[in-house]
Amino acid sequence: MPMPYEEGCYVAHTGTDVYGPGKVIGVEGESRRVRFVYFVATIRADDLRAASASETEQVKQWLRQKQARYGGKW
Repeated sequence: MPMPYEEGCYVAHTGTDVYGPGKVIGVEGESRRVRFVYFVATIRADDLRAASASETEQVKQWLRQKQARYGGKW
């Protein structure tokens, strides 16, 4: 059975919105490395949920701004 939230998925934390929505940038067993809007953290996949459409758009916009400002892959 595939693990949920593979690299590239847009997610949010199930218990708090302090992280902001984010994008999975790495998979480490049952944990996911997520670039949240406010910082990067390793979170158990069970503690994540799929981001809503508005959260996904927020993350995409934030990533575009960072890429335009700093270049590289975000």
